[in-house]
Amino acid sequence: MTSATVAPDPGLVPELLITDLDKSLDFWCRLCGFAVLYHRIHEGFAYIASGAAHVMLEQAGAGRNWITGPLERPLGRGINFQVSVPSIEPLVNALDGGDWPLFMAPETRWYRTGDHEAGVTQFLVADPDGYLIRFQASLGRRPVSPGQA
Repeated sequence: MTSATVAPDPGLVPELLITDLDKSLDFWCRLCGFAVLYHRIHEGFAYIASGAAHVMLEQAGAGRNWITGPLERPLGRGINFQVSVPSIEPLVNALDGGDWPLFMAPETRWYRTGDHEAGVTQFLVADPDGYLIRFQASLGRRPVSPGQA
């Protein structure tokens, strides 16, 4: 595993209940570029980060789990985690090289944000337990054209 420089504490860090820490670390770190900041292997726990994006991984059945209902795959239904990256191409290439399927192919989108639009290139991929991750790289902002007002 790689190491990372600790960024300031983010205001929100999701803790994902997973089924296999080794498989999750392989996906998140080897394929998606996250680094382990610290882990407690005997508890099936790892704290990982990529820039300002932080995630905790906790293996079900190891350590202390807070489970509010039945765990049915895919886990995390109804949510996707957006991770901002400088470019999506290295991730798409790594996932392709690892024979990891994308949930949604790369696309370019412009989203209206008041009187401007914010542009991104993005794609979605599911981790080993089915959590959706949306990697996106900014294309900047542009004014809304007069016909769209």
